[in-house]
Parts: sequence; structure tokens; C-alpha cells
Amino acid sequence: MIPATFSLLAQAAPTTPAWSFQTAIIMITCNLFVIAIGRYAIQKPGAGPALPFSLPGLFEGFGVPELLATASFGHILGAGMILGLGNAGLL
Repeated sequence: MIPATFSLLAQAAPTTPAWSFQTAIIMITCNLFVIAIGRYAIQKPGAGPALPFSLPGLFEGFGVPELLATASFGHILGAGMILGLGNAGLL
């Protein structure tokens, strides 16, 4: 037998904000923020394959693994920011 509190929690669905220009700006800002931090925090940059396109001098030695890692974390941070701001009623 399933407890009543569990069935009540299973029925609860969080409201998510609709995609808009404001949510896009939040996602882009979070990604750029994490990429900027990752540029200085990654201890061995350029250890993997290089990107197939050139970047400005600021990102010299920034390869595919660094870009994938920072963009992945940026999307996680951005999704958390969008869901948090949406649940707070600010989006």
C-alpha cells in the first residue's frame, strides 16, 4: 500500500517558465560566466583536441574538452537559475 503523502508528492508537478527572450538571456549569461571561470580554473588547458575554428587570444589553448565541460556546467547552472527564478515568480 502506498502512503498518502507519497501519492500526493507524485501528483505535484513544478511549473516551468515558458521559453522567452528573458530565459535565453539567462542561459547565455550563465554559459558565458562559466566559460570565463573555466578559462582560468582549468589546470591543464589544451590537453585534448583543439577546436576546429579559431578563437580570440583570450581563449588560446581552449580545446574541445574544455568547451564541452564548461558549456555543460553552464547549462546546468542556467537551468537551475531559470527554474529557481520561475518558481520565485521573477520570470
